[in-house]
Parts: sequence; C-alpha cells; structure tokens
Amino acid sequence: MKPRLLIAGIGNIFFGDDAFGSEVARELMKRSWPDGVRVDDFGIRSYDLAYALMDGIDAIFLDVVSRGEKPGTLYLIELDPAQADTDGEIPDGHSMNPVRVLQMVQSLGGKTGRLWLLGCEPGMLEDQEGAMGLSDPVQAAVPLAIKRLGSLVPDILAGKFPVESREPAALKEVS
Repeated sequence: MKPRLLIAGIGNIFFGDDAFGSEVARELMKRSWPDGVRVDDFGIRSYDLAYALMDGIDAIFLDVVSRGEKPGTLYLIELDPAQADTDGEIPDGHSMNPVRVLQMVQSLGGKTGRLWLLGCEPGMLEDQEGAMGLSDPVQAAVPLAIKRLGSLVPDILAGKFPVESREPAALKEVS
C-alpha cells in the first residue's frame, strides 16, 4: 500500500539535542503502525526526504525547534509549504533544512500534502566540536513525543487534522 502519512525523523546525531527527531523515529520504527504509515529516520538526508514528499503525502516532521521555552517542551505546528518560496539557493544534500527540502520539492514540480512539525525545545546544540547524546530534558521528551504521535496518527488517517494556534503560548504542550 502506498503511504498516506510519513513520519520523518530529522537531525544530526553528532550535534547533541539536534538528534531528537532521529531518536524518536528510531523508537517509532520498532513499533507497528497502521497501513499507510511510513516511519523513517532521514537524519540529514535532505534529498531522500524531498523525494519521499513529492507525491502529495501528508507528513509529520520530528525535529528540534527553538522558541525560547524550557528545554524538552514539545510543540505541534502546522507548516505552510507555500511559505517555502524558492529563492534560487540550491539545497545542500549533506545537511537538513526542512524549508530547503520543501523548496526542492517545489522546484522539482512536486507537491506535498499537509505538513506538521512535532518539535522539541533543545537544551544543548553543538555545531563545531560535536556532541553525541541528548540532554536530560530532551531525552525525557522522547516518550512524550511518541505518546503524542500515538494519538495524532489515527486522527490524521481519519481526516481529523490537528489544529494549532498561531500564538506561541498556545503551541506549547505541557508535559
């Protein structure tokens, strides 16, 4: 069966809490999911993610997102692919930027379905020296994210799309 919903782990395992999406995806891949759901850890493979999104599939990205809250805070944000207008910059196949991925999909003539970000406020991000492993608050958010996805997936498959507010305080999930 062709997937209807993609759950996509995003992140770099060598950059501390940036590995959140990959960690959640790896845990999810150990579980069974309804027909039509594909779970994958894309890590930093932007081209692979772009091609997975090309045919209008709905997707939930799992990634870190800094919004100034306490580390480990989870957010559910609906993304608007129309805001990813192409600006001529070529996506980098060795890094992951979801906006660049959406631009790549558009430039290749593809179209995404509805998109959400289940994001986690990071506590520790490394960019030069690197660091493996999640900080304690972000590690504690992994099972909370899995639980949240357990309720999101059936709703999305049933056409009950989660709604989020544009107000940052309303986007925050209390753990």
